[in-house]
Amino acid sequence: MATGVKAQSPGGEAVPDRLKAVQDLCDRGEALDAIMRVVGPGGRDSAFDSEALSGPLGARMDLAVKRGAARRRELLTLLRPYLASVDPGVKRELPVARRLICHLIESRPDEELVDGETLTKVVAAAAEPSKRIRKGLRWYADLPFRDELPAELYRLRRADMVPVTHIDDIVWVGGKLRITGFAYLAGLSVRSRRFNRATVVLRGPRWLPPVRLRTRRVLAPEATHGAREPGCNYDWSGFSAELNPWALRWRGAVRAVVHAARRRLRSRPAVRDTTTWRAEIVFWSRGARATGLLRGASVGRSERPAGRKLRPGWWARPVWTSDRALQVVLQPNRAELTGVTVDEDRLGLQIFLPDRAVTKGHARLGGHRIAAEFTPSGKGTEVLISLAVPALLQEKDGRRLWVEPKGDPAASVMLGDLADTRTTVADREITVLGDRRDRVVVSAHRIRPVIVSAGWEGSTLVLKGDYPDAPGPRSLTLRHRSGLSYVIPMERSGEDFTVRISPAAMDRFGEAVPLSSGTWNMTVRHPSGEIVPARMDHACLETLDEEPRVLGGHAFRMISTRFDVPVVMSEEERPADEKGVAGTHVLRRVFYPAQRTEPLGDATVYVVNDGRLYADSVRAIYEERLRRGDDREHIWIVKDGAFVPPGPATVVRAGSREHHAALARSRYIVTNAFLPVWFRSREGQVVVQTWNGTPAKHVGNDQAHMNRDPRPPIWHRQATEVRGWDVLLSQSPWATPVLRQAFGYQGEVLESGLPRNDVLTSPDRDELAAAVRARLGLAEGKRVILYAPTWRDYDRKNAMVKLDLAKAREALGADHELLVRAHPMQAAPAVPDIARDVTTYPDIADLLLVTDVLVTDYSSVMFDFAVTGRPIVLYGYDLAKYSTKRGLYVDLPEIAPGPVLSTSSDVVEALRSIDEVSAAHADRYDAFRATFAPRDDGKATARVVDHIFS
Repeated sequence: MATGVKAQSPGGEAVPDRLKAVQDLCDRGEALDAIMRVVGPGGRDSAFDSEALSGPLGARMDLAVKRGAARRRELLTLLRPYLASVDPGVKRELPVARRLICHLIESRPDEELVDGETLTKVVAAAAEPSKRIRKGLRWYADLPFRDELPAELYRLRRADMVPVTHIDDIVWVGGKLRITGFAYLAGLSVRSRRFNRATVVLRGPRWLPPVRLRTRRVLAPEATHGAREPGCNYDWSGFSAELNPWALRWRGAVRAVVHAARRRLRSRPAVRDTTTWRAEIVFWSRGARATGLLRGASVGRSERPAGRKLRPGWWARPVWTSDRALQVVLQPNRAELTGVTVDEDRLGLQIFLPDRAVTKGHARLGGHRIAAEFTPSGKGTEVLISLAVPALLQEKDGRRLWVEPKGDPAASVMLGDLADTRTTVADREITVLGDRRDRVVVSAHRIRPVIVSAGWEGSTLVLKGDYPDAPGPRSLTLRHRSGLSYVIPMERSGEDFTVRISPAAMDRFGEAVPLSSGTWNMTVRHPSGEIVPARMDHACLETLDEEPRVLGGHAFRMISTRFDVPVVMSEEERPADEKGVAGTHVLRRVFYPAQRTEPLGDATVYVVNDGRLYADSVRAIYEERLRRGDDREHIWIVKDGAFVPPGPATVVRAGSREHHAALARSRYIVTNAFLPVWFRSREGQVVVQTWNGTPAKHVGNDQAHMNRDPRPPIWHRQATEVRGWDVLLSQSPWATPVLRQAFGYQGEVLESGLPRNDVLTSPDRDELAAAVRARLGLAEGKRVILYAPTWRDYDRKNAMVKLDLAKAREALGADHELLVRAHPMQAAPAVPDIARDVTTYPDIADLLLVTDVLVTDYSSVMFDFAVTGRPIVLYGYDLAKYSTKRGLYVDLPEIAPGPVLSTSSDVVEALRSIDEVSAAHADRYDAFRATFAPRDDGKATARVVDHIFS
């Protein structure tokens, strides 16, 4: 029975605290003996033992099993004494995989568990989506050694019967709350309505009877598409449930009477109270019964379910908890906001407390107690709060508003029938808004653009809104989590604005491409440099059109997520049989092997960075073959509609059925990176690995983490990949042994030079450069400086541009153009307007064509740019740290073709006198080029095509 008091271990320490200590040690990767010292002897506390073995300690057991014989021996030594003391009932109720591992550790000999594959097989099988087997009316897990061990070890118990749930929509229809979604048990297919029932139950305070909703099963094929279990069908796991709020009202009334009586016994007046019900689903499916919380809202409308006024002052509201569980509350509005006034110095808030006559009390804004005037009036109490505007403007976060009448519990102030209030104060605004539960939140911040309507005009999404900031040009930025961004101009008229977005044809350096899959956030860059988020007007949320629009192979949706945060969501349109784990499982395990038995066609597949780019040496090889009139089939793998290759090539969507068929049946495959994990080269296929340049930093097996014992999964992934290569391109005799060692490659290496660099010495380079300048909008006659650093394994989330661009602009003047290209594996850079961000430009070879001076660090781009003979400056601000953590193949200070500098000011000074600096390093430059790029003479592509395709 819940008492509200933390469970205590016999030593007096709360169980959650001990669990947190164990979890922290596991998260930090501490040694197992240190973890077991905190765990202590088993049997002292059954609740702790159960949670530890099911959670952090069990996960650490799995990790030790996978890390080799030495770790397994340590595991047995430390864990056996603990398990011997644990209550057998605790071990019996563990999840089935943990239960089986504990039994094996206690019952099998050391030699079998340490040197054999017994534990490894169980852990590997448990990591795969669960398979279930029914015997009679009971269900069992399909795990190894079922024929050798007692059947009870494999029986699915309560810990294994946790349903997967998802809520698609929550709406009021005809005065009733309708909840739709799906729920199933992982591994148990739900192919029809037969033997398949579900009931949504609302459970409130323990002595109130639960509310059982009228529930029916419905068809929901999206559950199958999104499932983790291949081969399972959950098409009929959908449900629709309806709640009549009368069931809440009478139960809430009974609870109110009981609570009022208790308060009166303590000589306190009765206070209207909120009653909360948690939503559960109970279902029976093919003999299995399970109960679980309803969790997981779809993005958009279901995140912000509307409340319904049942009678004056009383609301029924579906709400989400912080852990995404659904609750329904019967809530009285004990305090309602009735007015807001703002002058230069004070923000005044008028609040009404119905049915209460109070003369004393105070208010709270977030965690700050503030003074309030309480005045009884009519059938309630008027409350006046006055806040200092200057102090409020210093706050950074919004804060909820509460009132605390003397003798009563605190009451959250509700917005009620009052509209949201936004008041401009200079370049900032004070807002008094309702949140998704209608609670008042007071905040002050930079003036934000507020979208009041969003609609589609053909293929264009039109956003209209209010933005009372200072006049002047503004732009809306769409930003993806990958760092991709698009800047779209705002049309402003007074305080109103309009933005027109064409999501299927966004301009990327003169090329029209669709928004890539994912979520695109909306912000505005203020002239001060501050990034200001856009928000949705709360009044338009109820009518917001969030239905998808299918345009050019993508489905786009305008959605308000997290209540009022506007985003555009993009998703590639895919056939149903290619969606989710189930679809990819069939493609990889059934369709692809079948295609490998078909005859090879004389086609070539081209793929760059998993299909994200039309670039690199792969592009050069393709274009050379077109110039020669090679009319054999050319297939480009394209991910997310990222580009359209020129010429007669066939475009195949990455991950599609056609993608699997192309890799299975094409004679030639040309790539610059690893191919999909499911690909296996077959007899007669030729895989040409162009790689992505000469490495300055350690790659492949030369990286420290690749030499761990046991080998990490990426080591095995790389070894499998490399075995399928037939030809590896190398830029120089220096690079060949480095690449062989790094990848453990024993096949043919073609020291052709890099085809991607041919363009840098092409007779047409001036015309090509002029076209790139026009595409980038670079003025003729200006010297172009490109800053192109590599990525930092140890600091990947750092988006700071280390080169001081402001000082560079000041020192170099207006006759220089500054370009910044961050590495795609580094966080997207925050590039100020004084420079151009070319991180997302498709092919860096084009950028090198127009670059007059290259500033880089440990990137392979230095070896490519050396072909041009133009100046190179090395900015190695972290040279010592990088050399230690990642490792370098070259001694940069000894061999660099330009100065190696450690501070931004030194780099700027070198750029100011670049002609003198270049002359001083001319001899080293020539030696560098002769060593690392001796065959980049403009004919590398021809050599490759002659060798492989002629």
